[in-house]
Amino acid sequence: MGAVIHSAPLVMPVSRPPIRDGAMAVLRGRVLEVGPRREILAAHPGAEELRWPGVVVAGLVNAHTHLQFTGMAEVGRRVYDTFEEWSNAFDAVYFSSAGADWAGSAREGALLALRHGTTAVADVVTDVEAMPVLAQAGLAGISYLEVLGDTDASWAETGRHHLTSTVRELGAAGTGAVGLSPHAPYTLDTGVLADLAVLARGFGLRQHIHLLESAHEREYTVSGTGPIAHLVRELGFDFEILRAGGTGQGPVAFLDALGLLGPHCHVAHGVHLDAEERALLRERGVSVALCPRSNRTLGLDGPPVAALLEEGCAIAVGTDSLASSPSLDLLEDVRLLRALALEQGYRAPDLSRRLVEAATVGGARALGLDTGPGRIGSLAAGTRCDFAVFDVDPGERDPYLCLIEDGPGRCVATVTGDDHAGRVHLVNSTPEGHRGC
Repeated sequence: MGAVIHSAPLVMPVSRPPIRDGAMAVLRGRVLEVGPRREILAAHPGAEELRWPGVVVAGLVNAHTHLQFTGMAEVGRRVYDTFEEWSNAFDAVYFSSAGADWAGSAREGALLALRHGTTAVADVVTDVEAMPVLAQAGLAGISYLEVLGDTDASWAETGRHHLTSTVRELGAAGTGAVGLSPHAPYTLDTGVLADLAVLARGFGLRQHIHLLESAHEREYTVSGTGPIAHLVRELGFDFEILRAGGTGQGPVAFLDALGLLGPHCHVAHGVHLDAEERALLRERGVSVALCPRSNRTLGLDGPPVAALLEEGCAIAVGTDSLASSPSLDLLEDVRLLRALALEQGYRAPDLSRRLVEAATVGGARALGLDTGPGRIGSLAAGTRCDFAVFDVDPGERDPYLCLIEDGPGRCVATVTGDDHAGRVHLVNSTPEGHRGC
């Protein structure tokens, strides 16, 4: 079977400027080349062409979500006054969900992600039965096994053995790419966090951590006090930080001292990162997945996106789960990030382009999937054939701005590279197929 040509009035490869009347040749789920349609068709005479409407863009990468919580959308439908208030509402529903079909809920979330143009996900998985869902759905990305609630004592007694056994079992079962997610600086004891850094290096696994989502997280790590400390005590965790009265370090410095930060790790939220902490994350090569709609649900203002962009920090975009966000439409978060950046004073003309890059190749970089054969986040020779089709018409407008402003809710097809010509998911618009030209 020969190459198949995918073409559209506008192709946005991300790895190069947008191409009007563009096309790409695909073979065995990988892109052979991208360019003007006329050139691609001439280079592959007789190849089947699938002509898509609107704009074809490299598949979106959701760099932070919890697909298994799709069935907990009731929690995310209201706006809370504080992170801690939301956390209590979440716990009340989660801990009353004994026997829940977490795999089924994750599958529903995967379908919603695909429906909105997402082709890869950083999925934080609390209940192990949801781990295989990404691979089953045809999504690229990593399923991060979440670790939370262990004291140093419980970790030594059972936690460490359980985790290492689970990681080995998942690897043997071939359930897709696996990572580790130490939940946050306030949900694990200090020794556990340090050991997870060691284990991740030993297993060769990437890590993903919630960081500075709450305004009170800094107070917790510095002095072991505040609303988060109260919440942790209410949950019955006797962590070293609480006994010692803090570490004297902010959350970023604390995690760095434990060996958790580096290019193998990306963090979520970063709402309250200060300039010194942003500089340390840049130095360590850590990407920050921004989830502004989730932040608003939790009564937060949103991340310092203008400063992150101006300072050259690596950023990605996430939706978080439906337990804290109104939808899994990643472009809705990109649109809000653009508004936030403008409110915060960002004035460079590259804003729309950089935010589309954050939602594609930026997410791929956060997951370590932006290099090598089958890389994601862009469309170029050797990349996986992951793309989304949006029913928008830029006309003479900036195509990046058009996608951000008009694209949410208007994905008509998503294609992933796990089939010869690309596997088409949830098509709302049928491509015009024909032979040759």
